[in-house]
Amino acid sequence: MSYKSQAVRTKVSPKESLKQSSKESFIEKFFHLREMKTDVRTEVVAGIATFMTMAYVIFVNPSILEVAGVPKGPAITATALAAGITTLMMALFTNYPFAIAAGMGLNGVVTFGLVKGMNLPWQAAMGVVFIEGVIVTILVLTNVREMVMDAIPITMKRAIGVGIGLFVATLGLVGSKLIVAHPATLVTFGSLKDKGVWVAIFGTLFTAVLMAYRVKGSILLGILASTALAIPLGVTELPKSLMSIPTAESFSTLFATFKTNPATGEPYIMQVLNIGMLGTIFAFLVTDFFDTMGTVVAIGGQAGFLDKNGKLPRIKRVLLVDSLAAVIGGAFGISSNTTYVESGAGVSEGGRTGLTSLVVAILFFLSMFFAPIAGIVPSQATAPALIIVGFLMMTVVKDIPFDDFSEAFPAFVTIISTPLTYSISHGIGYGFITYVIVKTLTGKSKDVHWLMWIVSAFFVLSFLY
Repeated sequence: MSYKSQAVRTKVSPKESLKQSSKESFIEKFFHLREMKTDVRTEVVAGIATFMTMAYVIFVNPSILEVAGVPKGPAITATALAAGITTLMMALFTNYPFAIAAGMGLNGVVTFGLVKGMNLPWQAAMGVVFIEGVIVTILVLTNVREMVMDAIPITMKRAIGVGIGLFVATLGLVGSKLIVAHPATLVTFGSLKDKGVWVAIFGTLFTAVLMAYRVKGSILLGILASTALAIPLGVTELPKSLMSIPTAESFSTLFATFKTNPATGEPYIMQVLNIGMLGTIFAFLVTDFFDTMGTVVAIGGQAGFLDKNGKLPRIKRVLLVDSLAAVIGGAFGISSNTTYVESGAGVSEGGRTGLTSLVVAILFFLSMFFAPIAGIVPSQATAPALIIVGFLMMTVVKDIPFDDFSEAFPAFVTIISTPLTYSISHGIGYGFITYVIVKTLTGKSKDVHWLMWIVSAFFVLSFLY
């Protein structure tokens, strides 16, 4: 239905209709909705779906950082604020449906590696994140990061997307406890005595049926239906209050790394600006560098954004925003912010432009005031979305040339390593190293871009460290 027909059917005055049409025209022109064959409704639904699969970060990230000494209340506010700001940047500067929030891998490294392992104050640990983000930003501005992406062969790009798809599905299976840890077999099936497992099973089947019928908003409807079931089953509960108003203390983690350390009389960040911390900063850099690269390639492929060579148009803008997100995450005291694989939920709903990201950003900003409402949705309700998105992301496996072993085996290593190591960067690293070695030893070294050699060497150093 066109905007004009909508105005006529609601019988608004010509003046009001012109005003409404003008507003909608601005949205359409700014985000190129017609060009991307989408509309406002689709983008809004996609944004809500992405946010709901990501909303857990508002509570999980502060809980992890709390172990490091970061005050939980302020961390909740800062996590939502940083996610809102960086996702808004992605929406307005790149016009892609990618959402950004605090990364779930690096926050654990900050807590257990830097703070607990190296006895750094959490404020100093955030300095490592800040510095790493600045370095990656420089690599983007000097085109180094884009050059590395262009050097990756198309088969490996497809393999990265498939591997991340399996990783996303694994996150859903683990988050819903459909799969649990086991001392003998590493993993095993969950217990059907767990009501949350039934919520996840219901949600997955409900969403799958809707997807089969091509119902618009299937993933979002699946999340809502699963949440509705989770409430009477006691898997989640309604909040005691609807709002939580931030106070001045709520922003105490912001720029903490630049504040003076009473023990040294210098800013906390100075504690990590030394040669001894180079290895640690490098490890963070490699992880952040390739996690984002893999996510962008995977989601871009799922949405159909990649060209025949596997390149994403306007990639430099995406990488710049993502690197600045790491800087903002460190400065805000809530670990590195990065592009989220859960963006695939919105893409699966038809989200194709920055309007999807704009909706996500607005919801993150609102969650600073309505965090209790966001907390209603349990992991078992979002797990089905991740499982379905994982399936959709891995469908490009059909385009991998399995008749060429030198191409297919490195792809397989990437695919299998990503979910089993629980690390996008490790999956990419193992695949790259295998690709270089197999191609070289089978007399096909000319197929290997010189940057692949350098990147693989960096991965080896990172893994050894």
